[in-house]
Amino acid sequence: MTGIEQIGKSAQMALGSTKSPGQLITPFGGVLKTIVEQTGELDQRAKQAVTGMLNGQGVEVHEAMIATQKADMAFELTLQIRNKAVGAYQQMLAMQF
Repeated sequence: MTGIEQIGKSAQMALGSTKSPGQLITPFGGVLKTIVEQTGELDQRAKQAVTGMLNGQGVEVHEAMIATQKADMAFELTLQIRNKAVGAYQQMLAMQF
């Protein structure tokens, strides 16, 4: 499973997928932490691939481009999850009790 698939699965779990009996639910904060860590790992891999390509260390152009795109997609997904969480928080603040 690629890093982006793991991030997507973590996000899906946090945003309301069904729970089977006996399955543990990860708190939303833990899911966010995992998503950010995985995004950071993908970014590091992309940096290493680009550096390896530029230094002539046997990294092909397409490998560097794929790693960069994966890191970009993971970042965009993480940003959208953050935006949704902030929007939900702002809606809760606006509620009248």
